[in-house]
Amino acid sequence: MENTELKEMANKLRRHVIIMTATAGSGHPGGSLSAADIITALYFKVMRHNPGNPQWQDRDRFILSKGHAAPVLYAALAESGYFPIEELRTLRKLDSRLQGHTDRNLTPGVEMSAGSLGMGLSFAIGVALAARLNAKDYWTYVLLGDGECQEGQTWEAALSAAHFRLDNLTAIVDRNRIQLTGWTRDIMNLEPLSLKWQAFGWHVIEINGHDFNQILTALEEARKIKSQPTVVIAHTIKGKGVSFMENNPAFHGKAPTLEEAERALKELERRELR
Repeated sequence: MENTELKEMANKLRRHVIIMTATAGSGHPGGSLSAADIITALYFKVMRHNPGNPQWQDRDRFILSKGHAAPVLYAALAESGYFPIEELRTLRKLDSRLQGHTDRNLTPGVEMSAGSLGMGLSFAIGVALAARLNAKDYWTYVLLGDGECQEGQTWEAALSAAHFRLDNLTAIVDRNRIQLTGWTRDIMNLEPLSLKWQAFGWHVIEINGHDFNQILTALEEARKIKSQPTVVIAHTIKGKGVSFMENNPAFHGKAPTLEEAERALKELERRELR
């Protein structure tokens, strides 16, 4: 896809997120919307994957560490062809394959079962090490929330990745600055975040996480770095694309009402027409 098509797809994923969470009456729209451009770039431009064979051994791996952003991942998987788009409306329903946090035993294309935050980077390190041990050239991507970068396990994992010189691993931090109960700066300040990652031995790239040129350039640069892992700190807006959700902590884990969903969809439709 070209950048114009990527923007259209990201907007489509955002519409899916609104419809899914409003239909379910629960879910996490804010962090799904902030990550939509990143996930679009990965699934529709960068990663090597095969919806017809989700367990293809040579596929690139995407690990959603911030597992509550499952709606946007499900939307990308459905648009890629892993399961019918109509199934998105079953989010969080009994017996659905699309639960509130990802489950690799239920959903085609999901690599890690998520729930508790802070575990995805450790999981991704195991996947990247497996590629090395098995002489495979697949790449491992892991998307972290900035809130989970407050957790100790994340930094233990960061040490390990640098120690093992995992240059086949790219971490992406969705730096939207908001977590469940407020702004990260008030709950547990992360700054200087880029210097922390550098001190832990990572190659660091900072970008606008809504600019496809910057996203794609950063992911390309990451593949050229040798003997150390790369982290892309993607500065994003929580609730991106919907005016009343943007930078609004209330929509971290609150679904829009049907009336709010209608308003949000109209806003996203206007964005697509521009």
